Amino acid sequence: MANPNKARGTMWESAVRNFLNAFLDLVDGNGVFRDPFDGMNVRRPAQEGARDIGDVHAAPFILECKDVRSPAVPTWLRQARVEAVHAGFPYGVVVHKVRGLGVRSGRVHFDVRTWTRTRTALGLSSRDMCDRYGFTASLRGLDSGRWYLTTDVERFARLLADIRAGVAGRAVR
Repeated sequence: MANPNKARGTMWESAVRNFLNAFLDLVDGNGVFRDPFDGMNVRRPAQEGARDIGDVHAAPFILECKDVRSPAVPTWLRQARVEAVHAGFPYGVVVHKVRGLGVRSGRVHFDVRTWTRTRTALGLSSRDMCDRYGFTASLRGLDSGRWYLTTDVERFARLLADIRAGVAGRAVR
């Protein structure tokens, strides 16, 4: 790949995909899908045409993966929302690489609406959602469109497993 930024981004997308597949036990010890036809496998879709459909599909989420120094989280979240619609998924989030740390420490950002819809689907109060999945809030100014909630990739993987299992307000791992 001639473009080093694109190569770095592709490596980050692949690392996120591989971590989630391993965490969810969708691959064996060699990283091979247990069932290659399972719709729950986390994948990097091929981009088709002008309508971007996100970097990684982890149903019911699309993940917009970013490996850049200067974060622009509110802009990225708007992009993730649009791409989730294009892909036909209910939720779009951003996964931002933290320099010098492994994939499990990457930051997963939710806009307020997506976080609330996810929390409601899990049957959790705001406090329980924050406590269970380690979310912190970034409230920037009076414009709630710029607010977002953040957790790490490892805790997001737990949330993903729980939402896939239909966990609703009961104790989870």
